[in-house]
Amino acid sequence: MRLQVKGKNVEVTESIRDYAEEKLRRLERQLEDGAQVEVELAVERNRSIADNHVAEATVWTRGPVLRARESSSDMKASIDQLADKLSRQVVRYREKRRRRNGHRSAGPQPVEAVDATELEEAPIVKTKRFPVKPMTPEESVLQLELIGHDFFVFRNAETLEVNVVYRRRDGAYGLIEPEG
Repeated sequence: MRLQVKGKNVEVTESIRDYAEEKLRRLERQLEDGAQVEVELAVERNRSIADNHVAEATVWTRGPVLRARESSSDMKASIDQLADKLSRQVVRYREKRRRRNGHRSAGPQPVEAVDATELEEAPIVKTKRFPVKPMTPEESVLQLELIGHDFFVFRNAETLEVNVVYRRRDGAYGLIEPEG
């Protein structure tokens, strides 16, 4: 497993880096060879946020990509919570795989590459249809604000591709464009 720890708005000290590596190395026995883990540690600079020490992680495997984000008033506590959350996610994916294949076994098993058709289908509880109007990303952000949702689907007037704008946790906006 390859593990990378980096900082955003904070210098990652050797002790914090070692602590994060120690906690997240425990996932190694549950993950397959070749998994890559990227951890980003940050300190929010907003005085009104009490839990300003943030730990985020992305785990790339041959199958699913796992993501987790935890925050607290202490960086080590955030790392502990992050490691626990990732461990639960790995177990959940492993259990889904086992149930799908019709067998259960004791002990940790590595997460294997999962084909999308092998995952249990999530029940779709609602379907919406709406016209996808050509507009600029800036116009779509205005529409997003008007409807009060976290995302908005639109047809980009320049490329004529379907795009999505979304509200990020930091209050800014993101744009998703198809590739290829």
